[in-house]
Amino acid sequence: MGVVNVTPDSFSDGFSLVLDESVGHAIQLLDEGADIIDIGAESTRPGARAGGSVAKGDAPAVSAEEEQARLLPVLEGILRERPGAIISVDTYKAETARAAIAAGAEIVNDVSGFSWGFGLEVVAAETKCGVVLTHSRGRPDEWGAQGKLEPDDLMREVRMGLEASLAKAAEAGIPRESIVLDPGYGFGKRGRENFTLLRRQAELLDLGRPLLAGVSRKSFLGHALAPLYGGEPAPVGARETASVAGMVAAILAGASIVRVHRVREALESALVADAVSGSS
Repeated sequence: MGVVNVTPDSFSDGFSLVLDESVGHAIQLLDEGADIIDIGAESTRPGARAGGSVAKGDAPAVSAEEEQARLLPVLEGILRERPGAIISVDTYKAETARAAIAAGAEIVNDVSGFSWGFGLEVVAAETKCGVVLTHSRGRPDEWGAQGKLEPDDLMREVRMGLEASLAKAAEAGIPRESIVLDPGYGFGKRGRENFTLLRRQAELLDLGRPLLAGVSRKSFLGHALAPLYGGEPAPVGARETASVAGMVAAILAGASIVRVHRVREALESALVADAVSGSS
């Protein structure tokens, strides 16, 4: 799954909102071997107001209208160039999901796991799209205040959150076979908690759904590289090799889909990981 961010404030590679640039990047990722293009038009970096501020009662920083204005032209441009491309939209808003599916998207990637109350599960059930449900410890503006968890408590919380998301999906009438689960690396997990989750990710396979792992360029990788950068976290642009290493670990721990920013290196490494695990 190749990432295309059409937002100027992504933690990693937000593009200027130039249509040709974003479409061209997506085509490049497809040419490098991406199976799915995941388009996001609202940043969910730590501290962002994605989902709105719980403490202040604010609306999301990016309205559904603005999100669609950013996202839909890119989606339509990709499908004009590559009609057979599989497109996922990274949104938790029902209105955006409905518009994107009408425009040709096949998957909705919900970082809230249906937990933020925006009614996305209704649209997913009605449209029969594929769904990625992510575990998040609250909303991005709450992540900095989250307490640290011991390994067993962390795994229990992630499992319970994903089980709750599956229950909401079932209640809405979404078939289980339409669902992929994402443990939510970086989504409210603090520092080394992400490595605990990566080390024990395979424990989540007994939930009965394929797993998606998105570790690419995440801050916990930067912290692991601190000894090489004078004790400071490695900058985002210096996390590519670490991203591949984390991705391989995720595949060996049972991930069926990996969400990446650079596809060619990821694809080569994934093929080796598949050979090691015996899945190719």
